[in-house]
Amino acid sequence: MAGCRVRVPASSANLGPGFDSFAAALALHLEVEVRPAGKFSVESDLDLPGDRSNLIVRSFERLHPADGLSFRVRSEIPLTGGLGSSAAAIVAGLLAAREWSGSGADVFELACELEGHPDNVAAALHGGFVICADDRPVRFDPPAGLDALLVVPDEPVRTAAARAALPAEVPLGEAVFNTAHGALLVLGLAQGSWELVARGLVDRLHQPRRAHLFPRSYALLGEAASVGALGATISGAGPSVLFWCLAEHSADVLGSLGDRADGWASVMHVGFEAVGASTLSV
Repeated sequence: MAGCRVRVPASSANLGPGFDSFAAALALHLEVEVRPAGKFSVESDLDLPGDRSNLIVRSFERLHPADGLSFRVRSEIPLTGGLGSSAAAIVAGLLAAREWSGSGADVFELACELEGHPDNVAAALHGGFVICADDRPVRFDPPAGLDALLVVPDEPVRTAAARAALPAEVPLGEAVFNTAHGALLVLGLAQGSWELVARGLVDRLHQPRRAHLFPRSYALLGEAASVGALGATISGAGPSVLFWCLAEHSADVLGSLGDRADGWASVMHVGFEAVGASTLSV
């Protein structure tokens, strides 16, 4: 084989009430090109490990040795912020190795094992929106007219700290609240009902308990309606904030968020991505 190229989208997990079970693909992408070379190498303009500790390479070597191969990496996905950069790297490495080796390996199963949870992995693989239950995700397309904006803070939050902020057990009232609002969100997305989407984005389980880790991001959640968005959610473990809005309002929302984020975060118009990971022989 002359080589292969893999393209994988970013992802946002939890989506408010769907802790560790809901996710959406975002239109930011990681691209990895693997080609035969005289020796192993990793080439990138990004601040990534250039040895076999690189997550893409480690994932690749679960299925095939990386000896004598070059890995060229480009990415639009912020490396911190809760936007699925690690899931994208894992999926990219596994898909490239499967293409290279001709293996019939179950990439989703292996990626979940490496990542530790299925939501970002499922969105990266399949695109669109995903609900992770039991062993396989359920996927559906983003509804027409729905857009996505991001506020990405300059200061990262450690995923371990975000996980540590959560309780071992959730009070019954919070579980009931999130179950009901998760159902409203999915129903709103399925029906294209913006009222239900807006109602369904509220969370009482993980976001309030992590607020002390990203106070400015958390404060933005309460400003979603005032900037013209349907709602906002902390992306994954944070601190990035995903703003959900109607496409015709995107420009106005983007401008308002730019004013609020000035000096501490970047604002990005990304959109939801319907297409999942793809592999091409080159």
